[in-house]
Formats: sequence, structure tokens, C-alpha cells
Amino acid sequence: MRKNRSDIVKSQFGSAAAEYAISEVHAKGESLARIVVLAEPQPQWHVLDVATGAGHLAAAFAPHVAHVIASDITDEMLREAAKLAASRNLTNMTTATAEAGALPFANETFDLVCCRLAAHHFPDLERFVIEAHRVLKKGGRFALVDNVSPDRELLPDASDAGLKEAATAYNAFEKLRDPGHGFAPPPRVWIDLLESHGLVIVAREQFGKELAFTPWVERMRCAPRVVSQLENILNEGAPELRKFLRPRRDNSGALHFTLQELLIVAGKRQ
Repeated sequence: MRKNRSDIVKSQFGSAAAEYAISEVHAKGESLARIVVLAEPQPQWHVLDVATGAGHLAAAFAPHVAHVIASDITDEMLREAAKLAASRNLTNMTTATAEAGALPFANETFDLVCCRLAAHHFPDLERFVIEAHRVLKKGGRFALVDNVSPDRELLPDASDAGLKEAATAYNAFEKLRDPGHGFAPPPRVWIDLLESHGLVIVAREQFGKELAFTPWVERMRCAPRVVSQLENILNEGAPELRKFLRPRRDNSGALHFTLQELLIVAGKRQ
């Protein structure tokens, strides 16, 4: 029987939960601090973190709000999130099993719905936005950080066809490493999606995220054949994709590259 994407994600991330708990990219990173600053959390807020992973975003918001639910579809990740909350004595942080496209919460429950470095795994981005809008209170906020594919701002000299090919190649590159990867669109797709479903953009930033290649593939326990293919793409892949990923080697010869993270905060109309 062919697995659906949710089953693949559970399998992939269940086995790698401990690695994600200590991952520098997820536990720290520029976007983790900035999303909290730009969301402007208030002491009375009730917050839902969707696809929390090991709970880093929920834990970042917890000291600033009344209650935060760290939700995920993967039991192993929820256990890591609960351990993180206990280690920091975050008694207002709890966990729940929840699918991004079918959130098990009543309408207008939360003051903030947030999600960081996870939406590219969701099978239906629009369904996620609809659900986030539904469970948000009027005047509530939606805050997102996720990887995005190339756009004209980053590849100004690319043709329209070249941009499209680069976006397709980037998503294929991610999916080769992580079979649970769905789609990381260019920034404009997220903006249009949010605005078309009643959310008003109040803040937007974009970051270059520097990654060391070896920990990146080890975190997903990639097979040697896959590691070789990924390295070959970085070294000899399509020119526009390489411009976007900016592969390079440090003084020790270790391979590094750059991904792009989009941060958006949007408000639900009153």
C-alpha cells in the first residue's frame, strides 16, 4: 500500500525526533527570535503552534502568553516538546495531536496561530490557511516562518521559464533529502493565499539561512546514495538553482549552502 504524505512525515520525523530537538537550525536561528518580536504576543493570549516538531517555537512564545498548545501529528515529536517544556518549567505549555488541515479546535479559539519550518510538509497549504483562519479569534494573528523557493527578487536576471524551473528543481532537491517534503512556494504565493482568505499582512521579512551540508543530511538519516546525489546537485546542478542555493566550501573543505526563510505575520479582520 502506498503511504500518504502524513504517514511519510510521521515515519521520517518520528525516527528523527531526538535529532530535531537538538538541531541548531530549529532550536535557535534568526527567525525564531524575530517571529516572537513581530507577532507582539500579549500576556492574556492563547496560542496554537501547528506542527511544533520538538516544541521550540511554542517554548519561545510560552513566557509571553497565558497558554500555548504545541501541536503535531507525530507522537515522538510531541514527547520531545513536552520534555522541552518540563526542562524550562513552562507550565503553560501543553501538547496536542493535530493535523494542520483539520485542526481539532473550535472556531475563534486562539489569539495567535503560528507555524515555523513545517508548512512545506503539509499536503494542502490552502486548507491549512483556511483552518488557521477558522480557529483564530477576530483580530487574532497568524505568524509563519518557512522555506521558500526562488523568486524574481533573488534571481533578477532569470527568465520566467528559468524561475519556474529553479523553483521546481529546488523542491525536488528538498524532496530527495526528505520524502515528506511537499511544496515550498515562492513568497508571493503565501502572500496571495493569506490575503485571499481574509488575513492582512502586517509584517514580512526574509532571511538567508546558512546550512552545513553534512548535519543537514545526517538529520534526515539520508542513505549514502542520496547524500551523493544531493552533493552533486550543489556542485554541478542547474545554474539558476546553484545561484539560489549558493554552495561553497569553508577552509576545512566542508560544504555549505543557503536556504531562504520567509517570515510573515498577518491579522484576522475584526
